[in-house]
Amino acid sequence: MTETGLEGTVLGTLVMPYCSGIGNLIFVFVVHKNGQPAAEVMTNCLVNNVTNMTLMIGLPTIIWGMRIIPGHNVKKQNNRTEELQRINRLSLLLTLTAVLFFTGAAWALGRDGRLNRGDGLVLVGLFLFWQCFHLFDVLKANVRQNKSLSWALAADLVLLLIGAYGTYLSIDGLVVWISRIQTGFISAKYLGWLSGWLMVVPNGLLALYYGWKGRPEVIYTSQVGDGHICIPLCVGIYSLMSDVVVPAFFTSGVLVLVGATTIHFLFVALTGELPRFMGWLLTAAYGVFVYLGLFSG
Repeated sequence: MTETGLEGTVLGTLVMPYCSGIGNLIFVFVVHKNGQPAAEVMTNCLVNNVTNMTLMIGLPTIIWGMRIIPGHNVKKQNNRTEELQRINRLSLLLTLTAVLFFTGAAWALGRDGRLNRGDGLVLVGLFLFWQCFHLFDVLKANVRQNKSLSWALAADLVLLLIGAYGTYLSIDGLVVWISRIQTGFISAKYLGWLSGWLMVVPNGLLALYYGWKGRPEVIYTSQVGDGHICIPLCVGIYSLMSDVVVPAFFTSGVLVLVGATTIHFLFVALTGELPRFMGWLLTAAYGVFVYLGLFSG
């Protein structure tokens, strides 16, 4: 796709989130169809987003490091490469800023303990505006570079839809199966947590692959972009169909998510990299989130 008119950060913002986040979107409709508690959707989305912003970025940072801008000891690069790196950093900072706005909007709308249809309209509207902004940004960039989007993107979309149907069959079967189990950890009680972890697996594969390939900007934007699919899109869509009751750990989850995003923003803006020790701290923060969500009451 990078050879057919999409830069790395745009690829991570406009394309990969739908590939890795399609499971979360399907989960919304499966939960609504099967009459499962609406709180499971919010739990699924919080687990997905916090895992993305802590564990899924922390692990590649520990293993390979996460340097967006090469250090001074790297061989001097041409002006075009340096300009592209600066643009990638600015795009990443914008994407991280969107996480703060989207999460803040969901928190503000859900302070009364539930999200209704009006709240859903706001959240879905925010997401659609965000996607339109990036789509027109791609089109402007291609005009400046005398490039155009390839018809191969249509074939990629068809493949995504085929995969989405297979994902729907899988998730529908899993939700029905787990819903019949009433005791133990693998049970209906933890449907939101279990589904959130399962749907993070594609994000983990992306993070490990692009960490190995040395493409930290794609790791960042794919994880952050996938988070945009959950909050505000998935939460907003379900709110349009039925009221969503926020789970008990909603506030603590929001605090962990906002804190991790702020850390990413500051390090990327000030140093152009996320140091390895922060990878360890983010991984530890994820452990705290899991403890608060599962065992603190």
